[in-house]
Amino acid sequence: MTATSVKVKFRPAAVAGKEGSLCYRIIHRRMVRQIGTGYRIHAAEWNCRSETVILPACNNARSDMLKAVQEHIRWDKMLLNKIVVALNAKRIDYSADDIVRLFREKVGGQSFFSFMQGIVVQLKKLGRLRTSETYASTLRSFMRFRKEKDIVIEQIDSDIIMEYEAYLRQNAAAPNTISFYMRILRAAYNRAVEKNLTEQKHPFRYVHTMTEKTVKRAIRFEDIKRIKDLQLPRNSSLDFARDLFLFCFYTRGMSFIDMAFLKKSDLKDGIVSYRRRKTGQRLFIKWENYMQGIVEKHSSYQDSPYLLPIIKPKKTDERNQYKNALMKVNKNLKLIAEMTGLSIPLTMYVGRHSWASIARNRNVPIAVISEGMGHESETTTRIYLASLDNSVIDQANRIVLKGL
Repeated sequence: MTATSVKVKFRPAAVAGKEGSLCYRIIHRRMVRQIGTGYRIHAAEWNCRSETVILPACNNARSDMLKAVQEHIRWDKMLLNKIVVALNAKRIDYSADDIVRLFREKVGGQSFFSFMQGIVVQLKKLGRLRTSETYASTLRSFMRFRKEKDIVIEQIDSDIIMEYEAYLRQNAAAPNTISFYMRILRAAYNRAVEKNLTEQKHPFRYVHTMTEKTVKRAIRFEDIKRIKDLQLPRNSSLDFARDLFLFCFYTRGMSFIDMAFLKKSDLKDGIVSYRRRKTGQRLFIKWENYMQGIVEKHSSYQDSPYLLPIIKPKKTDERNQYKNALMKVNKNLKLIAEMTGLSIPLTMYVGRHSWASIARNRNVPIAVISEGMGHESETTTRIYLASLDNSVIDQANRIVLKGL
């Protein structure tokens, strides 16, 4: 068989300083064909020898976009090579045009794997990193179900989706995990419908897409005090985890990612102000001695812009640092739960739920709780509070059963 070459090439811009473009170059039997990628980067961001994107040392929106470009290139190049291998296996004559045609058929909206990967790349370019991670996680799960065998969008029907649901159940996935994957897949499928890549066949109508009520994730005020008074080795990993949990509670349930990226410059004149990463809403919190005590106890790195020592400065991939730190903190919080005799798994998220639950039990108006937690509407807060605990119902049951 004639050797086929698949390369990634960078074409510099005509104007100095402008971004150039990337393309795939296919050479077969001396015939050369090029496929544009639609991605534009600077010359200094491309390594011609290794055909890879050069990532900057600092982690920012540009580096996230470049990582997404690199991942998309890796994906497309793998697909092109698979097409060449498949054509060679058929032992038939083919041209470079055939390779281009087959590639465009798969990438041009018909390959579901490629379509979802394109969504991941787009979300990263828009700075929606958390959402891109949920799509990437769902894609990996669906690919495992398919045993890495791609599927065209038009082939997706209710039978395929029901088989995927059965696969998840057989692998002991929780109901809410199944619902999570199904909702992400449904959103991706609906995007394809909007782009006229397939007709709407409603393949998700027979599967589980509703979330179930989760177990209680709030603890009582007395439990918070017991955690606070727990004797732990000073500056140990357990002590650090406990104090971060308390800091979350003190700051009206501040999420861990917002705590990790909270800057020293955010604290001014006795007020800490920050913008929620999840919603973009700006919140203002009066700085209390409880918060100051934790910051002074766990002083941040000397040259760090951050208020808490969760992310180390001058290290790449701050998002991975945050995710690893959260994993370690939650692991230690589970040990603290055992030490204090708590019946529920203790996580950083419990601190947020607990603030809302305790505020409600102390007759704080829902409007105030909603504003304090940075919810976009009171409806969100009501849904949030409704799932916290069943204390009122339990009390009613005790009244009913009394005297039996």
